[in-house]
Amino acid sequence: MRLAVLKERRPAETRVAATPETVKKLIGLGLTVAVEAGAGLTAGIIDAAYAEAGAEVAPDAAAALAGAGIVFKVRAPLEDELALVPRGALLVGQLNADAALAAAFAAAGVEACAMEMAPRITRAQSLDILSSQANLAGYRAVIEAAGAFDRGFPMLMTAAGTIPAANVFVMGAGVAGLQAIATARRLGGRVSATDVRPAAKEEIKSLGATYVGYEDEESRAAQTSGGYAKAMSAEFMAKQAEVVAAHLAKQDIVICTALVQGRRAPILVNEAMVTSMKPGSVIVDIASDAGGNCAATVPGQAITTANGVQVLGWNNWPARISGASSALFARNLLTFLTTFWDKEAKVPKLPAEDDIVKGVTLTRGGAVVHPAFAPAAAG
Repeated sequence: MRLAVLKERRPAETRVAATPETVKKLIGLGLTVAVEAGAGLTAGIIDAAYAEAGAEVAPDAAAALAGAGIVFKVRAPLEDELALVPRGALLVGQLNADAALAAAFAAAGVEACAMEMAPRITRAQSLDILSSQANLAGYRAVIEAAGAFDRGFPMLMTAAGTIPAANVFVMGAGVAGLQAIATARRLGGRVSATDVRPAAKEEIKSLGATYVGYEDEESRAAQTSGGYAKAMSAEFMAKQAEVVAAHLAKQDIVICTALVQGRRAPILVNEAMVTSMKPGSVIVDIASDAGGNCAATVPGQAITTANGVQVLGWNNWPARISGASSALFARNLLTFLTTFWDKEAKVPKLPAEDDIVKGVTLTRGGAVVHPAFAPAAAG
């Protein structure tokens, strides 16, 4: 069976869905692997490295996809790419699907698996692309903040005087937030953090950061069974904002990471809070793809406000550390395939009743089967 790896064509996407390491392992399963020329360049991987690993380097997408039974992509294929995918092929990637896209996959006869929809269960941890990519986004956010900040992260003692450590406030203590806390601490910052989920307080403190937040009965039930933050009431958010506003005015760097699954990111830093911050302060908003946690964020851009606060709202934060994020993403896809690989037949077998398969499968047999997009078909 042939597996195709395509170059990513969407704006600001620098990752690739396979690396020479995973190509070798895919070939070890009995697959032949075709990688489109130039697919890995933006992640620091040259075509020769793929060829050395045993892959065919195809001159274009059409050549890579010819006869392919499996397609690995970071992002959903564009319309012209989808037209080239053979009917019946298994498409695996971070598809960010909606009803229209799922319908397009079904019409194209593609068996689409959206890996961002994998359930948060123990079995799925090693193929959880959201966690692997969020971890690196949290790290990169702090590095970007350090680059933009006009003073040092750690306390710097010199003969000419002392520069105090940066005050760093992390908003949201999920995977990205916890990595941001750890990275900021390693760089020598004075770190504090907040999150509405009850388990987050101890996680924040375990990393050596100070917890900041409003707590009541609602906050004690602020987490879904899947580990995500729930949407909170307006009353709770107002009280949380009061506590945060007083703390935020004293911060040099704010890292925003808060997301609510399937919804726009909540506004945690309003215009008044931004105005209260010191000139030269930096806000890094890695929730920008979902609209952003900061009211001043312009998704896809870095701006400086009238009072001199820099707001970094780049899209696709994992793509800003493309070598590492590609390595982890590629391993996630490899793990998914090997988990459901028939060693005798040397083909993938995805049992419809399996919890992971049910979670990620959008289309099968020319129909939309995921309950989020076709409840009747899924029932």
